[in-house]
Amino acid sequence: MVASEIRALFSVASRPEVVSLAGGMPYVTALPLDVVGELVADLVARRGPVALQYGSGQGDPHLREQICDVMRMEGIEAVADDVVVTVGSQQALDLITRIFIDPGDVVLAEGPSYVGALGTFSAYQAKVIHVAMDSEGIVPESLAQTIYALNSAGNRIKFLYTIPTFQNPAGVTLNAVRRQQVLEICQRADVLIVEDNPYGMLGFDGEPMRTLRADNAEGVVYLGSFSKTLAPGFRVGWALAPHAVREKLVLAMESAVLSHSSFTQLAVGQYLATQPWREQIKTFIELYRERRDTMLASLEALMPAGVTWTRPAGGFFVWATLPEGLDSKALLPRAVAERVAFVPGTGFFADGGGARNMRLSYCYPEPDRIREGVRRLAGVIEQELRVRDTFGTGSSPDRIGVDTPGPDLA
Repeated sequence: MVASEIRALFSVASRPEVVSLAGGMPYVTALPLDVVGELVADLVARRGPVALQYGSGQGDPHLREQICDVMRMEGIEAVADDVVVTVGSQQALDLITRIFIDPGDVVLAEGPSYVGALGTFSAYQAKVIHVAMDSEGIVPESLAQTIYALNSAGNRIKFLYTIPTFQNPAGVTLNAVRRQQVLEICQRADVLIVEDNPYGMLGFDGEPMRTLRADNAEGVVYLGSFSKTLAPGFRVGWALAPHAVREKLVLAMESAVLSHSSFTQLAVGQYLATQPWREQIKTFIELYRERRDTMLASLEALMPAGVTWTRPAGGFFVWATLPEGLDSKALLPRAVAERVAFVPGTGFFADGGGARNMRLSYCYPEPDRIREGVRRLAGVIEQELRVRDTFGTGSSPDRIGVDTPGPDLA
């Protein structure tokens, strides 16, 4: 378990005068907080003895049925018996890794990949091998070649971890053709897929994409969460798994926490049963679309030549690439000194990559703050380019282990 030196910087970056383009925090202020407060008070008044008691290790049965209704919007047909409720999808990821990984086993993951997943894999001593990704998601040819090379060398591949829709950190989406190719490659190689889908309902163009799990019930473990479509403070996520895996998940869940919060599960269940949650998701989508557009327009108008970035169709993040000779991790302290923050790209690779990359988040700041943050960041990059042009490429900082910023940045 490796702490990151950038945590200290972000204790400074959290100050109000700093524009943070770092955190992946949902804009929960957009919720009808008065309604949520009344709902919670009503839950305690009516069902307090149940809500405040121990619950099932698998999760509240009614909530699991409601989760099946939510997943149906993305093409998944499932039964509540195969759903395990977890403390956010992060715990589901930890339990899956605990079940499958022995030290030295291989986990395949997109490059870049979610920093919280990389930290979990590292803690269980997995060997993470990145698979190439472009603007359309995982490159199937790279996946097939990587699996072949690893198998030929006698490595044990336990699963492919992927965020195929509005990926964290890159913001890209695996297209429909490649989804089928990835499923076929993994099925032929007998490689399990762990599909993490926290942002899938937050697309800016049309209906939610069909998930990988919708087309392969036995070869995919699906992870979902209410953190982005309701509120992360409830800490309610879930795993949908093949029956044999589900049994192990329940055992691992009970050994980890005995039972999770009945209170938060029943609160989420009551919200789904009594509130127009689909309309609330549309409200979030409109809000995040406006902020995405503001960030892309600001980058276009203000960034110096040589900086490139992705154009997400949903979710929270833009993935930027700096010109040759610049290092995002070395740039961060200078950016914080100019009162703007981002997450360096090195935190999203297990192999030391990402030095020229940075993740920029548009989900939390107001549009005018996004514009100001991009202006400040562009000024820092321009200054670094002048230094590079005068003195040449500087040395990169040492990188040991996986950078793990806190949950507000993940």
